[in-house]
Amino acid sequence: MFMKHGIAIGAILAVSLAVPAMARVDGDTITLGSSISLTGKYATNGLHTQRGYDYAVKVINDAGGVKVGGKSYKLAVKYYDDESTPARGAQLAERLIQQDGVEYMLGPYSSGMTKAIAPVSEKFGVPMVEAEGASRSLFTQGYKYLFAVLSTSEQYLATAVDFAAEKSGNAGDVRVALAFEGDPFSMDVRAGVIDKINEYGMKVVIDDQLPADLSDMSTTLTKTKALKPDVLIISGHSKGAATAARQMEEMKINVPMIAMTHCEAAKVQEKFPKAANGFLCATQWVESLSKSDSMFGSAAEWNAGFKADYPSYTSVPYQSAQASAAVYVFKEAFEAANSFD
Repeated sequence: MFMKHGIAIGAILAVSLAVPAMARVDGDTITLGSSISLTGKYATNGLHTQRGYDYAVKVINDAGGVKVGGKSYKLAVKYYDDESTPARGAQLAERLIQQDGVEYMLGPYSSGMTKAIAPVSEKFGVPMVEAEGASRSLFTQGYKYLFAVLSTSEQYLATAVDFAAEKSGNAGDVRVALAFEGDPFSMDVRAGVIDKINEYGMKVVIDDQLPADLSDMSTTLTKTKALKPDVLIISGHSKGAATAARQMEEMKINVPMIAMTHCEAAKVQEKFPKAANGFLCATQWVESLSKSDSMFGSAAEWNAGFKADYPSYTSVPYQSAQASAAVYVFKEAFEAANSFD
């Protein structure tokens, strides 16, 4: 995640210089806006995202704020709950821009929500730095005002297929079961997995789309128990990860290799330690990495500070870390441009 900061910052500087002169700066406060999922199926990760934004704002403000034109400015974020509904998210993004006068947007949670909101920020020429929309389809539309701090979703579980091939005697004999939510993010994860499966000549024995509410995966798991694949790969955001871990434990599913997204956000290790033992989990964040920079500091420093503010976390989800990174991109852009115009 940290290696991408320079790219994101450099890209947004050009946009920040093109922002209209009536940018949303009230006195000594720069107001960012975000439509975020605080209710609905994305509420868990929406909260992780909001806390990441809020923590970065606190740290930046406590350190003296954003310095532009010889003055110091505080950051603030105005939120609306998009209820995990794309149409509502787009409506609220327009409200933030048109009614509340927000000139700088932080992204929502999920690729689907980002896909709904990006055209709105693009329409009004408002830069949006997003941390939670990883679908590669977001970055093939020619958007000029959309910037991201995370890697794209087709990369998330492709390495699990590489690992399965490496550990097998013959990659062509590996039998794979797939279970994916039908949202843009999960479909992109699946596309990356399928590309790798085809590259190695593996066999897909199950290829299921998960039910929309993600509360029951028993149909897929029953087939898994019967067909005994070598690898089971799942993507269904945090609710899907929790459902998978719970039902695998209940149904006594035993697959040599299991890979999935959103393990951290779903807290599968804490809630289902027996089932989750050995899971391969995609993450954008590792707190033990030694890399440090002047903008973000080190992963360990950020992790310790975040846990101090939010002690309920035994492990910090990557959604929070990358959300903080998005706020730092705005800080760095304002200071590098030395202007809001």
